[in-house]
Amino acid sequence: MTKTIELMPLCGDFAENKEIARSIRLDEIVPALSEGKGIVLDFKGVDGATQSFIHALISDPIRQFRDVAYENLYYKNTNKEIKEIISMVYRYMQESLDSADD
Repeated sequence: MTKTIELMPLCGDFAENKEIARSIRLDEIVPALSEGKGIVLDFKGVDGATQSFIHALISDPIRQFRDVAYENLYYKNTNKEIKEIISMVYRYMQESLDSADD
């Protein structure tokens, strides 16, 4: 079972509020991943986002759930800028986790 979270109603057309990201992470993402469920983060109507928003949204779930997060977090309606920020956060987290395992 996969749950879709529409971000536009929560954060507006520019996602920058880290407290909103934190709430989404704690209330929606972490509980779903704890149960092995998928989460679709739908960026429809969101024109941009800060790296700190994306980091606050997904870095802890990636750190905590690792492969479960990689396999169960999905992104929909992302523009080029948002895709790049998500990719940067994934790269950063992968490097961080790799160095922690050494």
